[in-house]
Amino acid sequence: MMSRTKNRGFTLIEIAIVLVIIGLLLGGVLKGQELINNARVKSFANDFRNIPVYIYAYQDRFRAIPGDDQQANTHVNGVNATTPAATLNNGQINGAWNSAVNTDESCLFWSHIRLANLAPGSTTAACAAAGYYPVNASGGQIGVQSSNGFATITLPAPAMTGTREFHLAAAEVYDHVQQPAVAAEHRRRATLAKPSDR
Repeated sequence: MMSRTKNRGFTLIEIAIVLVIIGLLLGGVLKGQELINNARVKSFANDFRNIPVYIYAYQDRFRAIPGDDQQANTHVNGVNATTPAATLNNGQINGAWNSAVNTDESCLFWSHIRLANLAPGSTTAACAAAGYYPVNASGGQIGVQSSNGFATITLPAPAMTGTREFHLAAAEVYDHVQQPAVAAEHRRRATLAKPSDR
């Protein structure tokens, strides 16, 4: 006599429950990734919003642009820029955004705002040193320069991604510095904005 063994498989209900659980897990993972990406984008936006804030605060306090300040040695006990030659106090932040020359205005910008207690970081101008320039949410270097030098921007190797947005933000900063009426209007709007709008 042969014994019959019953082969039992999964029922449709069991398979449906497993598929629902897998769907919920995948949905949670995708939503989590979206939240991470949104946080990164907000961090990028804050990085670019902070640069004009640093410039305006320094201008309000010392009536000069950080990096371009011809009296930085007395205002913040910092170093005055000497390169590029004959550009000090011309209303522009001269030098490349990623300059390794400690006397470039674009390099000293960070030292001056840090000495004025507007931003965290090293107050000693050591542009070639790792960690001197601030970094964004993806670990890329943040730098500042006048929009006049955009034709001569050289990117590090390997090529940096997201440079178009950086250039637009830097050009916006330059425009605000060069057009005091526009800057005053932006300050007025910022003061009128509700705290929930910020």
